[in-house]
Parts: sequence; C-alpha cells; structure tokens
Amino acid sequence: MTKTGNEDSIRVAVSAVTLTLRRESEEESPHIVLPLVRRTREPHLGDWALPGGWLDAQEGLEEAASRTLAETTGLAPSYLEQLYAFGAVDRSPTRTISVVYWALLPSDAVDRQIAAYRAAGHAPENVQWFEVADLPPLAFDHAQIIHYALWRLRNKVGYSRVAHGFLPPEFTLAELRDAYEAILQRRLDPANFRRQVEASGTLIPTDRFRTGSHRPARLYRYNTDVELADRGPLAPEETRTP
Repeated sequence: MTKTGNEDSIRVAVSAVTLTLRRESEEESPHIVLPLVRRTREPHLGDWALPGGWLDAQEGLEEAASRTLAETTGLAPSYLEQLYAFGAVDRSPTRTISVVYWALLPSDAVDRQIAAYRAAGHAPENVQWFEVADLPPLAFDHAQIIHYALWRLRNKVGYSRVAHGFLPPEFTLAELRDAYEAILQRRLDPANFRRQVEASGTLIPTDRFRTGSHRPARLYRYNTDVELADRGPLAPEETRTP
C-alpha cells in the first residue's frame, strides 16, 4: 500500500456520552442530563466537550472508554456500548478519529460514585452536568455526537430493555414509565403502559413495596435472562476470546 504522507499523523481518541435521569422535585418529571468537561487548552479553549482522551496502545477501546470516563468524572457506568466512530477530515485541526461510547447510569449510582471519588481525594475538574435539551455551545462535532446518541437511545427503547440502565435493581412501574417518557419525550398512558410491560415477560414482581407520601407501590426487577440491549453477534470486549 502506498502511503499518502499523513497516515502517521492520525490519532485515535475515545469519548463517552454518559446519560442519567435527574428530577428537580418529586412533583416534576425527570429529564436526561449528561456531564461535560470544560477544555483547558486549544483548540476550543474554554468550550465544553464530552469526557474522553487518547487511546493507549496497550488497551482495548471499551477499556479506554471506561478509563477516561473514570479519570475525568469518577463515573463507572452500568451500561456501556460503542456508539459510532466519527472521523470526518475537518472535525479537528489534527487528523483525529473518535470512537464514541454511550453509557447509562441510575441517578443514585451517579451520586454514590461521585461521593466515593471525592472521598478518595479526587474531584472532577471542570465538570458540569447539563440537561440534553439545553446544552451550551460544544467543541468539535460533539453536539452532533450527542444528538446521534439520543437518537439511538430513542430507537433502542422500542425493542430492548435499555431503559433499565437508568434504574436501580428494583423499581416501580411509575419509575420505569418515567424513564420511558424521558427517553421518548412524550407522556404515556399509565394503564396501557402497565399492560404492555407486564405482558412483555421482562419484569419480575417482588414482594417489596415503595412507601412514601403516596400509597405503597410494588417493586419490580428485570428478568436478568434478557439482555439490556441486543449487541448482535459480538460479546462485550472483556468476554471475547482472541
């Protein structure tokens, strides 16, 4: 193969679109938020960007995505899937291919992980959480990347249990419906939703109930024999054999 003279200048980066649900009060519906990092160097000095970093020659892509996300934000997602490889020639001043993952986390897990990160003497620097419907101007093509991640999420929710990535191990049907409504950006009829999810066979009722200001609501868990999402013929990287 004949070199064109610029192959050696191509670099590979990994980034993560990390999504969780947040509600301001019990009366309000939750909305999807994600962490962004303010850049401290050129290009795009001072702009917000997705957490990420360079791929190390000795690590796999998913390993790199997990590492850079943990180093930047202190987060370890319950769900991590490769989203897409973005490699437009003009996306960066230097030729960079970004392999982007998307991650889902329950809000309580976000709070625990950030608290543990701070307790260990670390602090996420230049990190701030934004609602996906109200993002600031972003560096590079990161707005396009986030838009694509949300499109994928809305498509997957119709044929997989991807909404489970936003929920704790046990949850009420109302909490599950809240997750679906946040993803789809529309209200769902509670009675129809209950019938559909109970008929799906993916939920297992427990003998426990959520108590509070309203009447007790039964807690459910997902049937763990059903995958979070269909990854196709490829297993997660850590379980593959050479």
